[in-house]
Amino acid sequence: MSYKRKIDKSCIPTCNILGVNIAAINMEWLLKYLDENIDDIKGDYICVSNVHTTVTSYEDASYCAVQNGGLMAIPDGGPLSTVGQKRGHKNMSRTTGPSLMGEVFKISAEKGYRHYFYGSKEETLELLYQKLTQNYPGIQIAGMYSPPFRPLTEEEDKAVIERINETKPDFVWIGLGAPKQEKWMAAHQGKIDGLMLGVGAGFDYYAENIKRAPMWMQKSNLEWVYRLMQDPKRLFKRYWSTNTKFIWNAMIRGK
Repeated sequence: MSYKRKIDKSCIPTCNILGVNIAAINMEWLLKYLDENIDDIKGDYICVSNVHTTVTSYEDASYCAVQNGGLMAIPDGGPLSTVGQKRGHKNMSRTTGPSLMGEVFKISAEKGYRHYFYGSKEETLELLYQKLTQNYPGIQIAGMYSPPFRPLTEEEDKAVIERINETKPDFVWIGLGAPKQEKWMAAHQGKIDGLMLGVGAGFDYYAENIKRAPMWMQKSNLEWVYRLMQDPKRLFKRYWSTNTKFIWNAMIRGK
């Protein structure tokens, strides 16, 4: 059975970059949209898109369908908003997953938002719980679950869905890393009674396992350099490959 969306996506401005409909928005617009529509967008998902996920989508049609199949794909990567602005979307600016988390956490006690966290390791979730309750007094953490690395059986998956839905969350933060988290959200669209958001390393940032780049680097679209310095072995090959493909296809060829 296909998922029937409750609201019309056409009110969300987009800029097609390498086949992905990236939301041509800024943080202020996004927070207002989430607040006004939270009850109607539960069951749907938001992709936090960057150069890596966009280039992967360009090369993999099934993953591109996942990126375009949710409520929206927001411009986490600075180059995405830069391309969007050059294509006429003057109000488009970078909306990173970790920044969105922080903005939502800040207003959660006042709004009564409930949060569920799915992904990462048990130790990270424990730290995350401590830090969030300490830094955001009154925040409601509905639940947390660290899934096994192997694929879940059908029965296990049903149990996970029930477990999440019993807690009545507003936001279900997914920290499995790309492309796994986006595929998981697409497979659970319409089954999870909360808005799913794939936030990658966001759990580690708020558990304070890793530090975010200084604000001047974030504002200058240099956060990727900071991340590269933190984890060069894993990220160098990925950045070299995807960044060059993005520059050639999106910026030079205009795709």
